[in-house]
Amino acid sequence: MSESMAVRCPDCGREHQYAAPVYPCPCGTPVAAPLNHRAAPTSVTHRTWDEDWVTVRCGGCGRADQWPHPELGCSCGTVLRVPVAGAVQPPGPDRADPAEPPASLRATFRPVTIRTARDAVTAVALYLRWLGYRDIRRADQRQPSGIGLAARGVLAQVDPSVRPASPRDIECLWLTAMTESTDCVYFSLAGYASDARDRADGLGVSLFVLDLTGTPQPVNGAATELVATGSEA
Repeated sequence: MSESMAVRCPDCGREHQYAAPVYPCPCGTPVAAPLNHRAAPTSVTHRTWDEDWVTVRCGGCGRADQWPHPELGCSCGTVLRVPVAGAVQPPGPDRADPAEPPASLRATFRPVTIRTARDAVTAVALYLRWLGYRDIRRADQRQPSGIGLAARGVLAQVDPSVRPASPRDIECLWLTAMTESTDCVYFSLAGYASDARDRADGLGVSLFVLDLTGTPQPVNGAATELVATGSEA
């Protein structure tokens, strides 16, 4: 269980008891962002990647990872960003991360329930980290649909739409990844058209389907192999 604190909405004055969500570090240790009891929450009026994520160090293995910034929805409709204490800088090129555990020793993936497009992005970011990818961030180049995530060695596309992904969606992701000399992975809530799967198999793109529990399921051979081996980045 993470610590809890009283959080007062600055818009309506209602007070809530809040506990930060707990996420699993790849070493298996549960990690929660430490809450700042002395600072006041702020209303979320617009979103940026830097504000939506916070870097926290695992108390078990010492690695610093980015996790979703604690937030709370007030009944008045305001989304509150809960203040965090002791956030650390993410690892840079001059600071080596602890070695990734082998795929066979990874802790069981713990999903995040998907209710919104933001939840889908969070679920994929956590899954990529579970696979062993580091320094996950928003992708620099936008795709025709969905939201792009990038990490060392991979470009991922998160498609929370209600239509199956098309061959063009797969090709656009693959072409962008080719220009950056990196692998690519596609995550879709609505699945894939049959010809999109064929195109992905021909290009070597890993395909996953997201269910509403937030657990990605591999749907082609490249994705199954990725789950078995994990990241080599």
